[in-house]
Amino acid sequence: MLFLDVLRKKREGHHLSPQEIAFIVKGYSYGEIPDYQMSALLMAICLRGMDDEETASLTEEMLRSGEVIRPEEIPGPKVDKHSTGGVGDKVSLVLSPLAASLGVKVPMVSGRSLGHTGGTLDKLESIPGFRTQLSLMEFKQNVNRIGVSIIGATKELVPADGKLYALRDVTSTVECIPLITASILSKKFAAGIDGLVLDVKTGSGAFMKGLEEARSLARSLMQTAQRMGKPAIALVTGMDQPLGRMVGNATEVQEAMEILHGGGPPDVVELTLELGYQMLRLAGLCQDRQEARRQLRSALEDGSAWRKFRELVECQGGRLRCLEDFHGLISKRVHVVTSQTHGYVNAIDTHKMGQAAVVLGAGRRRLGDKIDPSVGYEVLAKLGDRVEKAQPLARVFYRGEADLKEARNLLLDAYNFSPERPSPPPLVYETLEHTSK
Repeated sequence: MLFLDVLRKKREGHHLSPQEIAFIVKGYSYGEIPDYQMSALLMAICLRGMDDEETASLTEEMLRSGEVIRPEEIPGPKVDKHSTGGVGDKVSLVLSPLAASLGVKVPMVSGRSLGHTGGTLDKLESIPGFRTQLSLMEFKQNVNRIGVSIIGATKELVPADGKLYALRDVTSTVECIPLITASILSKKFAAGIDGLVLDVKTGSGAFMKGLEEARSLARSLMQTAQRMGKPAIALVTGMDQPLGRMVGNATEVQEAMEILHGGGPPDVVELTLELGYQMLRLAGLCQDRQEARRQLRSALEDGSAWRKFRELVECQGGRLRCLEDFHGLISKRVHVVTSQTHGYVNAIDTHKMGQAAVVLGAGRRRLGDKIDPSVGYEVLAKLGDRVEKAQPLARVFYRGEADLKEARNLLLDAYNFSPERPSPPPLVYETLEHTSK
């Protein structure tokens, strides 16, 4: 089998067989297919698409590119959560220890920043010493010991996704439903989970900007999970403004810690409670929504979730003493971006907000870029807020004047004002379910 023949076939819009997809994934994983050829195939897939069978085959081959944890290796109900990416989305930092504090085993295989969106692994690595590249043995031991562990794709676990994830980020092939589906589900199912809760974002800050696009991605994820015999629930949620107040890496960890102490922005708390309820459902621990949310809120308020977060940090090498004064890890160079007009915040181009974080150094422009965990910004005006001229819109934590200038312009361009107060968009648009094996 020749790679050029497979590439030509997909370029012309034809169906790839399971054997051809296996050839691609194995060849790229073993270094036999170079990045430049794989980039061409990724673009062909983006332009021509994949049907359900191809998507399931790609997911299966990526899943099998490394080791797969057997269910019996981590006893107990194992449920994970995944977000398709947004700006300011730090829910995983809160939800994983929160669910674990209530008895759910959470073996979370997560990702890094992708395009204009942030990554859970980058955020956690802003905690000095925190290791996201654990061996498979360490990963399993941590989940069995404290109920939760968060790692990235490794040479042992889904190595094909680790390579493809980085390549997609720098080849403009991020917003492709089959590639997103295979990337998410291969990582999640390799960890041996029993069920999966999906947060599929829609809006200006999401990869799937239109509601119907987000529904299509949610259906693809659900259908592929069904083919692979895993119960899943997908929430389609809004990303027409940053989630919470903080955007960045250390900045978002700081906000997550506020929530774990019983505070934090209402939108992040609400989404965390709703996703947590679905995790408890799939784990078989609580089917009543009101009771599940009561338990989740109680775990935030009584310190149970915070203690579990500290256990997670300690187990993965993070320095606990740094958590006591985490603000000290955020850049001391601060600039306040002020409004140049007045009115109600009518719309926010959240993609530009994400780009602002990238130019500050909180994300990657090119493969191999190093992230600065100390930079980011605080959102001071959100949808529906009344803003006067010269009123602060954002507080920026920056490293260099050139970065600041570009980020400031993006933040100003992101805001749109009107004389009338707009109706707020919903936080959760709808819920899709496939819960039977």
